[in-house]
Amino acid sequence: MNGIPFIWIIFIGFMLLSWAVSASLKNKFKRYSKIPTVGGLTGKEVAEKMLRENGISDVTVISTAGRLTDNYNPVNKTVNLSADVYNGNSIAAAAVAAHECGHAVQHATAYRWLNMRSALVPVVSFASNWVQWVLLAGILLLDRFPHLLLFGIILFAITTLFSFITLPVEINASMRAVAWLDNAGITTYDTLPMAKSALRTAAYTYVIAALSSLATLLYYVMIFLGGNRRS
Repeated sequence: MNGIPFIWIIFIGFMLLSWAVSASLKNKFKRYSKIPTVGGLTGKEVAEKMLRENGISDVTVISTAGRLTDNYNPVNKTVNLSADVYNGNSIAAAAVAAHECGHAVQHATAYRWLNMRSALVPVVSFASNWVQWVLLAGILLLDRFPHLLLFGIILFAITTLFSFITLPVEINASMRAVAWLDNAGITTYDTLPMAKSALRTAAYTYVIAALSSLATLLYYVMIFLGGNRRS
């Protein structure tokens, strides 16, 4: 149990780090939303152009509600852009649109990390729905049913694995986006670093989430091991 206070220090550290990165991300997108793209292309137009130039004709670009809710849905093959990105003609909008199209390119080229993540989705969905309840029951009943907590740890480990598999998927999508924005002339010598910076900061949020999930997993493992030592 001596390690638990240290674990909580790590949790607080991750919370503060997550807040700092989130604040930095919002600040960058706010600033880069005022910098226009070459030719004034909107996020929708950037996305359609990137898809077209990568030979992808079966993916639709649509507008979705919310802010920073942009995503690529491989099930129905849609690039979903928030209104600010869909209609915006800024470097920020172009970077986000190109990043989501990067996922579409991954899908079209059978990028292995994306395939791995997609294969895990049903399992992770099940684990996410039950993990907190199983962990809670496992901690409360640790002395009687230690294997219940172990099962909860396995479920949480699956979600943690998913977080780490997500990292190369997101980083690769950003790399594809930056390279294409440069080659397509959407960005200039001055604005390309802005797109890189925005997408790099966005990637940091996934890194922090993965590391935080790992720290939480270790915390539950410590509880399980501590309970076994007592028994």
